[in-house]
Amino acid sequence: MSLNKSERRQRIQYRVRKTVSGPAARPRLSVYRSNKEIYAQIIDDVNGVTLAAASSRDAGVTKGTKIETAASVGKLIAEKALKAGVDTISFDRGGNLYHGRVKSLADGAREAGLKF
Repeated sequence: MSLNKSERRQRIQYRVRKTVSGPAARPRLSVYRSNKEIYAQIIDDVNGVTLAAASSRDAGVTKGTKIETAASVGKLIAEKALKAGVDTISFDRGGNLYHGRVKSLADGAREAGLKF
């Protein structure tokens, strides 16, 4: 059985979500990557609440290459998380490979002070 790209990504996403869930003590940093933009949310899965969100469309995000923009989004989400009182998270790559823009976002968040 051959899967197309989106079906494969969705299958990986379900597999990741089986093991990664975010209680209030260690919420989940969820990443969504479209062709043009990148979005990140910090989610408390127990209460079903988004604690912080950032995207490449927000003001204050430096524009450049997609990888530079993703790093900037990572720093912004980390700042918002620290303001909300969150310093430790679990990372949900959303079915994407930990490479390129997703890795850049994670590195930017680590630089700004998030632990995962």
